Amino acid sequence: MMRSLFSGVSGLKSHQTRMDVIGNNIANVNTTGFKSSRTTFADTLSQTLTGASSPQDNLGGTNPKQIGLGVGVASIDLLFTDGSVQSTGKNTDLCLSGNGLFVVKQGNQTYYTRDGAFSFDADGNYVLPSSGLYVQGWMAEDGVLTSTGAVTNISIPSGKSMAAKATTKATYTGNINAASPTISSMTQVDNTATQATTTTTSTAGTAYTATAQKPVTVKMSDGTSVTQTSGTYTVGYSNPVTTTVTFYDELGNAHNVPLYFTKTATSSTAGNTWTVSVLPDITQSSTTITEDDGSTTTVQMTSAQLKFTTEGKLLSGSSSPSLKLTNGAGPWTSTGTGTGSSTGVDVSTISFDTLTQYSGSSTVNGTADGNAAGTLASVSVDASGVITGTYTNGVRQSEAQVAVAQFTNASGLTKTGNSLYQESNNSGTANVKTAADLGVTITPSALEMSNVDIANEFSDMIITQRGFQSNSKIITVGDEMLETLINMKR
Repeated sequence: MMRSLFSGVSGLKSHQTRMDVIGNNIANVNTTGFKSSRTTFADTLSQTLTGASSPQDNLGGTNPKQIGLGVGVASIDLLFTDGSVQSTGKNTDLCLSGNGLFVVKQGNQTYYTRDGAFSFDADGNYVLPSSGLYVQGWMAEDGVLTSTGAVTNISIPSGKSMAAKATTKATYTGNINAASPTISSMTQVDNTATQATTTTTSTAGTAYTATAQKPVTVKMSDGTSVTQTSGTYTVGYSNPVTTTVTFYDELGNAHNVPLYFTKTATSSTAGNTWTVSVLPDITQSSTTITEDDGSTTTVQMTSAQLKFTTEGKLLSGSSSPSLKLTNGAGPWTSTGTGTGSSTGVDVSTISFDTLTQYSGSSTVNGTADGNAAGTLASVSVDASGVITGTYTNGVRQSEAQVAVAQFTNASGLTKTGNSLYQESNNSGTANVKTAADLGVTITPSALEMSNVDIANEFSDMIITQRGFQSNSKIITVGDEMLETLINMKR
């Protein structure tokens, strides 16, 4: 008789525990990154009245007679399924999807969390503002990220400055039109004499220089013609394709440097040759450009030949010439309020390696390294956790990358409050890598919602209530039976 009472009591206790878990789940239905739990039951020890017997020659086997002694809580499991993504519009918020957690730290204590409601504090530290814990990751050095070392606090101070950097390399990409027409003939009229004279040539390599008094009518291989009053033109050459690239000196002053691409040889069997120069006249190796402030800058570069195959690929030639800028009127002054001087800019490498030459539009475009001085204006985070800074000089560079930890058994982590977890004996050791390395996804400007399913919790609540009521009935009926037994003595 007493066994049923104790079984009922164990049922009440177990269902009360389950109700506590359900209540905690519902209470955290709107907690950022919260992971719900579930309760599972298992029967406790059973009292064996008689054991099982094996079959005999003239008698079959019998099963054991056992009476269970109630129920107990077998486990309270942490359900590490993903919650829904909620867009917030705050650029420092991060939502993590997949088997991973953010790493945060306080002193020597390391914690893990799914709460990505991060922000920057007064010192520029990337923190979890609810607790002040430092978000861990890798800091970039001059825009270069390395995620193989140990993680550290992410700190990006507001107003961070970027020093000016002189240009050392320029790269040209895109396509040069292989079908660009060339000059088939030229006619020049000399109006300087009393009697105007006219000269016509179609000899390859012959050059005419056009002026207002000596205009040149240029006839192209496609049948078009135009009269020019300036510039130098050569039979067999194309009109130059003009590009302009911004180079920077040591003080951050910008210099817009033009380069001209001119087809100088055509061959159906060996491919075409283009000459790159600082002036349309490819024989010239220097030119002077006028800056916005009226000063002049000298650009020096020996013309380079680019030879292409008949398939449109760069074959050989001076594909990496050098270029030098010098001030023609004195030292350059720095941008902004300060002053200083710079002796020149040496662009040691100009690369054309990826240029192609196919029929179609000329899309050749040049870019150069180097930059003016600037101040950090804003930051953004991408799906791989890389924090990119945008500076007032227009430069965007990597500042840091957020680290992600992965556990073999994330459900085995120990909750420490404030949506934080720590390693336990059954969680495994944290594997700290980038989001891409671990196959998880980071959604910027969003937070992970709680994964609590209200409909499921309400259903579990009803089932738990019925189980609690049934166990209480066992105690009530057992009590009545005991009372009946006692009344037999009266």
